[in-house]
Amino acid sequence: MKAQSARILFLVRSLNFGGTERQLVMLATGLKASGVPVRVVTFYDGGSLRDELAGSGVECRSLMKRSRWDVARFLWRWIRMVLDYRPAVVYSFLGSANLMAIAAKPWLGHTKIVWSVRASSMDLNRYGWLDRLLYRIECRLSRFADLIIANSHAGRDYAIAHGFPSAELIVISNGIDVERFCPDPKVREQLRKRLRVAADESFIGLVGRIDPMKGHDVFLRAAAILRHDRQNVRFLCVGEGPEYYRRRLLALTEELGLSRAVIWEGATGDMEAVYNSLDIATCSSSSEGFPNVIGEAMACGVPCVATNVGDAQRIVGDAGYVVMADDPMALAEAWCRVLDMGAAERARLGGRARARITQHFSRDRLIEVTSRALGL
Repeated sequence: MKAQSARILFLVRSLNFGGTERQLVMLATGLKASGVPVRVVTFYDGGSLRDELAGSGVECRSLMKRSRWDVARFLWRWIRMVLDYRPAVVYSFLGSANLMAIAAKPWLGHTKIVWSVRASSMDLNRYGWLDRLLYRIECRLSRFADLIIANSHAGRDYAIAHGFPSAELIVISNGIDVERFCPDPKVREQLRKRLRVAADESFIGLVGRIDPMKGHDVFLRAAAILRHDRQNVRFLCVGEGPEYYRRRLLALTEELGLSRAVIWEGATGDMEAVYNSLDIATCSSSSEGFPNVIGEAMACGVPCVATNVGDAQRIVGDAGYVVMADDPMALAEAWCRVLDMGAAERARLGGRARARITQHFSRDRLIEVTSRALGL
């Protein structure tokens, strides 16, 4: 399949800040730069990452979905759009987009339908009935996809255990833009100054949407344990989510006596500054596939402590610490091990972290391996 005729259509719910969305943007812009015609289609209009795509010359279209229950007209707009474009590949990201891609298959002839699955060991009981129903439907319809790409080995195993066909399921790990995410002492100093974090204070951060699977409650309980003996430690939570759940976490912060120790920031496009401002980056999730935030922080030379979910151990290797999920004490003890290191030892740990990402999880590798898998 020659690049100039191999149109690819990416389908995703939105282009708001998020790990999945950032990976899509990275792939779309990389393929576009290599000469592949690319169109990105979203359910909803707008999105914080849309300008980044448009600035790279990637065509963006919206299906203008009005609400969760806007189904029939939404589906008709999707069928018309995909028939108009006639892509060689439809590459959909996450459950609802995967189902939309399959819905168009009877009209698309030889178009290749590729799904992306990006989570592992999800506790669906934490989510509503509709999410649980859609996942069961996704499992049933997965046999109709021509190719399914998991971004982690753990995610592949989880999908197969729930009925996805193993023959069509491959693993392509996420990519990290190591030119964008790199050590930068200047932005570190600027953000810490804006957040009023003193030079002699240790700064530990959690980046991720406010969602039960991200383990903010575990992070906060570990913070309370650490603060019991170390008062010169501050904490940062970056991300957005449902207001009701955010209020619950703020109440827990106050209950644990952490109101002055924890800084809450919304989603931001300046993630390089966020990672560089930290002394330790943390993933406290109970479920992940490939946690981008760990890879990005490691690329910035920041030591990481992650829970043992998804492919966290494969990513961190010997360049950080991996602990059991849902264990605040284990998280706090791992933080202590990093904080007790001397400056030189901590710098060496950060250097190993960046080298590991550069070697195994680069952006260029992601684009090259994906291109081969899609037959571009």
